[in-house]
Amino acid sequence: MLVAAALCPCPPLLVPEVAAGAAPELDALRAACLDAIGVLAAARPDRLIVLGPTDEAGSGPYPQGATGSFRGFGVDLEVPLGAAETAPDRRLPPSLAVGAWLLSRTDWDDSPVEGLGVAQSLPRDRCLELGREIAAAAPRVALLVLGDGSACRTVKAPGYFDERAEPFDAEVARALGGADIAALAALDEERAAGLQASGRACWQVLAGAAENADRGGRLLREEAPYGVGYFAAAWS
Repeated sequence: MLVAAALCPCPPLLVPEVAAGAAPELDALRAACLDAIGVLAAARPDRLIVLGPTDEAGSGPYPQGATGSFRGFGVDLEVPLGAAETAPDRRLPPSLAVGAWLLSRTDWDDSPVEGLGVAQSLPRDRCLELGREIAAAAPRVALLVLGDGSACRTVKAPGYFDERAEPFDAEVARALGGADIAALAALDEERAAGLQASGRACWQVLAGAAENADRGGRLLREEAPYGVGYFAAAWS
């Protein structure tokens, strides 16, 4: 059963070494992400699963100890997912590497943790089904759910400006802050894809996992500093 969830964005710029001189711009967002992850530890889960958006090739499970690298972003930095005696061969995709970095900045202990890459194109019904399977996998399951909102908030955004972007992000912020699984499940796949919202599939996996949970939500941070919607929230 799902007992807690933390929702965080996953731009590599969250890692100060990657952001370099621009690192202070995301200090408040980083702090909100760490506050959200604190809710997971307080829930004392039997199992933590880190969900991150990926392409089709990167989807699937990643075991504890799998390592992510930020070399592709010009930084010689590697981060393992939780503690493990040996590092598995499969490398974490960027979103899960950010999740591993966030966990490394907290007091997370050696409790079991694993990663799951969720294809951004995964259909809604399969997302919900996957969430139900995850929630049934252990008595006390916690989720660290990674994903960004629209990438079309300004003309300098990765997806250029789209007038639908701000209303979409406002809808997501309300749903995440209110732990509204019906609103998350109702997010339109085609609209999300058009706005380059990487978090849609992971949020809908969370909606499936939370169907039978007694839940409350809190939006800790919402911003779009680079024309991309970023949210930090906690469910407990």
